[in-house]
Amino acid sequence: MSETRLAFKAGRAFRRGDTNFVDADPTKGAVLLQNGEDGLLHFIWKNRSNNQNEEDLILFPGDATFVKVEQSSWGRTYVLKFSSSNQRHFFWMQDADTSRDEEFVGNVNRLLADPSIVPIWYSGPAAGPSSSSGPAPSSGPGRGYQASAEELARIRSIVSTLGAGGAGPGDAQAAAAQPALEISLGDVLTPANLRPLFAARPELAQALFPHLPPDLPSAPTVETLERVVSSPQFRAAVRNLDMALRTGLLGGLVRTLGLPEEAGTGVEPFLRALQDQARREEGNSGDRMDTD
Repeated sequence: MSETRLAFKAGRAFRRGDTNFVDADPTKGAVLLQNGEDGLLHFIWKNRSNNQNEEDLILFPGDATFVKVEQSSWGRTYVLKFSSSNQRHFFWMQDADTSRDEEFVGNVNRLLADPSIVPIWYSGPAAGPSSSSGPAPSSGPGRGYQASAEELARIRSIVSTLGAGGAGPGDAQAAAAQPALEISLGDVLTPANLRPLFAARPELAQALFPHLPPDLPSAPTVETLERVVSSPQFRAAVRNLDMALRTGLLGGLVRTLGLPEEAGTGVEPFLRALQDQARREEGNSGDRMDTD
């Protein structure tokens, strides 16, 4: 099965005839870097309107680079260049948030140089880089990300309103007075948040163990799960899922989890759908009967 290493919103741009001018195509799209079933790195452009892969380039380590087109007056046009040929493929960033352009481009070039590396992500403007090759910033040994009291209060406020049928005028005014909080899976799936869940539900160890790496040396215990969620590999996997959800291209995948397709259009819809699913299962649990 193909493994998506990196994904971000981007459209294509095309050279205007034989000139050096490049025109942006307005079609909504996304760039995906995947480790294919053939063992090679694939640079894919996916049309977000029809969910079809319309360009699939096989890349060999060190053969391509992804660089900004400095002559672009807009400033967010990039070109995929090959050292083995004169191929040029132009793309333009479509995410309204420009703050992560350099982060995505840096990770693209790291993967183009070495497809086996883990992308490096930055958790915030004042934070340093984080990857699976080193420990995450923390307040103490063995600790994961710790949200501030303000962040926890805002997250609780958002989660508490996800299932609400509506809000009064006072609630709407209070919500409008606060800046919008961008939820990240990395802020939710932390060791500090997951350890109490494992302690309260030890049966999760048996249920989750079949989905963990097969080379784990330990038996399926709560302690094993705690080591897994504290590992750099788990943090990297959460970041990759977070990035993939932000592209809005996981509708097909989430359907296999019993979630509606819109759950694959972003992090908040994904969390909202999980919450709705849990509530339905909890509501039906009292009516279930074992049948032979």
